[in-house]
Parts: sequence; C-alpha cells; structure tokens
Amino acid sequence: MSDLLRAVGLTRSYRAGGKALPVLRGLDLEVARGEMVAIVGESGVGKSTLLHILGALDRPDGGSYLFDGEEVFGRTPDELARFRNHEIGFVFQFHNLLPEFTALENVMIAGLIGGRPPSATETAAARLLEELGVAERAAHLPAQLSGGEQQRVAIARALMTASALVLADEPTGNLDPATAWRVFEVMRSVQRTRQLAVVVATHNERLALGCDRILQLREGILTPATHWHPPKQEMARP
Repeated sequence: MSDLLRAVGLTRSYRAGGKALPVLRGLDLEVARGEMVAIVGESGVGKSTLLHILGALDRPDGGSYLFDGEEVFGRTPDELARFRNHEIGFVFQFHNLLPEFTALENVMIAGLIGGRPPSATETAAARLLEELGVAERAAHLPAQLSGGEQQRVAIARALMTASALVLADEPTGNLDPATAWRVFEVMRSVQRTRQLAVVVATHNERLALGCDRILQLREGILTPATHWHPPKQEMARP
C-alpha cells in the first residue's frame, strides 16, 4: 500500500498564561491507503489537535503535511475548503446531527455543501444509510434514533465527503460497550470495502486493537503503542 498522508516534524503550541504550551513536538506520521490507525494517549495529550491538523481545520506551527504527495498547507483557503469537502470525512464523539432534519437529510447536507447535485446527493445518501444498516430510519429525526443509530448516521455523513480519509475523534466514546463495538464493526467493514484510510483517536482498548496499527501520542510525538493500557473505565467489554 502506498502512503496517502505523511506528516513530518509537526509542531503545535498554544498560549496559556502568557506562555507557550507545546502540544506537538516534531511529530511524524505515515498512513497508507486503506489502513486504519488508532491514536491512543491520555486525555489532553493532543490527539484532537493532531486530527484537526490532518483535517486542515487547524494549522501546525511547523513541519510538513503531505496528502497524496502534495503539501496541504501550501494551498489557498478555497483549495483547503475543497480538500475538506471532497477528500475528508469527520466523525466525532457526539454525533452533532441537526435535530430538525431527518437522517437522510443530515447525510445529504454534507454532499450539498460539497457542491453535489441534489438528486445525486439523495441517491448517494440513501445508499450510505443502507450500507451502514440504518436505511429503514432514513425518514426519522435524530431524537427518534438510538445512540448507535445516530452515530451510524454521523458516519454516513462523514462518508459523503470522504473519498480518501476519515478522521474519527472518540467515535464510540458516548456509547455503551456493546453498541460501541457494533458501530465500530460497521465502520470497519465500510472502511475495508471502500479502501479508506482512517485515523481514529480513542481510549477504547477493544476498538484500538481492531485497527491495523496502534500509535501512542505522548510528550508530543507518536510511537508504536507496545505497552499502552487504556484507563480502567474504558476497558469494559460487551
């Protein structure tokens, strides 16, 4: 498999109390096409910061980020917006579905923002809901869906914009262990079918072990997670 993304020497600091607080300290990361990589680490260590940079929602202070061989942050603002809308899908711990829209409409919105024709967008959204196993819930509002169903709809929404990469920030963190694993299995199946690269930040041991690789973020750099153990509250199995 060839590398889809390659980050070299990423640095990122934030200002706190008049001082610079380093979060990323020369971080390197390579992710191949069709590979699912888990990023683990303590809360507040910078996992979300890293995902935001990989999704071009935030800029690093230094370093290089190549996507498909092209420097991401050498693009214009309009080019970055197209990059986010056509290459990448985002899945978060809280589904953030729009409460006044149906499941189908929530998925469609992502495609419409990306400039897809309405008819083609509706067809693609319906197909994604079927692929995620919630086609029969297409006309339901988020409040009428279970937590697992809501997160499946959120994954479908992410896939509307992801032609190559999905970034998932604690995608099952708000679900009970049994539901979390079912949602992960569906996401993993779709990822393999579509040969998407996925970078998932998680505390969930079982989810991490279900990925192709586990990397630990500690002191601003990534290393293979050979001795990582999740917090005790995250170790429950269904």
